[in-house]
Amino acid sequence: MSLPASNSGVRMALRGVTLCLVFGALGACGSAPRRPAAAVPVTRSSPPAAAPATVAVPGTVAPTGAPAPAPVHPEVSPAARADFERAVNVMRGGNLNEAELEFKQIALQYPQYAAPLVNVALIKRKQGELAEAEQLLKTAVARESGNAVARTELGATQSMRGEFKDAADSYHGAIAADPRYAPAWRNLGVVQDLYLGDPHSALTSFEQYKQLSGEDKPVSGWIAELHQRLGIAPVKPPAAQAPSPVAAPAVPTPAKGGN
Repeated sequence: MSLPASNSGVRMALRGVTLCLVFGALGACGSAPRRPAAAVPVTRSSPPAAAPATVAVPGTVAPTGAPAPAPVHPEVSPAARADFERAVNVMRGGNLNEAELEFKQIALQYPQYAAPLVNVALIKRKQGELAEAEQLLKTAVARESGNAVARTELGATQSMRGEFKDAADSYHGAIAADPRYAPAWRNLGVVQDLYLGDPHSALTSFEQYKQLSGEDKPVSGWIAELHQRLGIAPVKPPAAQAPSPVAAPAVPTPAKGGN
């Protein structure tokens, strides 16, 4: 989906998340992703694209780093997990129609979980049915308001529909639900910079994404470009101070013997 040129004269295609095949605790994709999936290559003629996520899975994966409170998700029974994994395997096998039916059945059987609806929405989005995908994701968010993945996928879908203010609101909601869910920060920065005319906020979002994800390229390039455009000098790490020289212990002068 081609989108208008940004204020810096570059074009971009906002791409949403790929099929969400994760179901760690039936709360949709884990709140702490590892590294986001490979993004669209970014050059001077291709600004940042929305961060793709992984498959929606119930449960969360604890990220590395300092511990933080994780969103509360409904517990997943062994039967629910088995049903979900079967549907995920069907999806991975490429049979999207059958996978959609499986996920819909799971959504009916386990109405407390967002993940099945997130995956149905991603299938619909892949098929170009954006309006239906958006509605499914809104229902998923209503089921689990603290699900950062569902809110991020909703924002990605709204971006694809040109609903950039709504998309930003969805990303903010994802960040409120789980401040360490990196793709929400990345996607928010894209919308803030290219479509809401707020490069200062975009810079903050990209810096937060980089810190959370550990990703260097291409995000470091986007951050450098924003610093240059805004006339903000990048913060340099403090120079390492050379250790103070340690004085050698004085050598005692031997006393002269008396006569």
